[in-house]
Amino acid sequence: MDIHTEEEQCLYNIQQAIEVLGGKWSFLVLGQLFCHDVQRFNQLRKSLKQISTKSLRDTLRHLEENQIVKRTVLPTVPVTVEYSLTDKGRDFKTIVSEMRRWGEKWGSGASE
Repeated sequence: MDIHTEEEQCLYNIQQAIEVLGGKWSFLVLGQLFCHDVQRFNQLRKSLKQISTKSLRDTLRHLEENQIVKRTVLPTVPVTVEYSLTDKGRDFKTIVSEMRRWGEKWGSGASE
């Protein structure tokens, strides 16, 4: 395989991962679900203080459509909705862990 084709394949695969994950909030939602196996909508919203209700709803829908997050509706009054990671979502743990490690080392609060 020539280098040009390998480069194209590399970029294509990265693009595919980005499309599945969606926007910037996706990584934070994934991180939250790694820390807490199951979260309700309001728990996620409170944990991710800067996210709007609409952004969280859109992010969760996108992740659910891409089979990263599982949405479970419990028959309670009022209805309880819980979110958890699918096997496909848990496969991102290494990536999110490396992002955390990189952020600790090189983020704006890190010493140089």
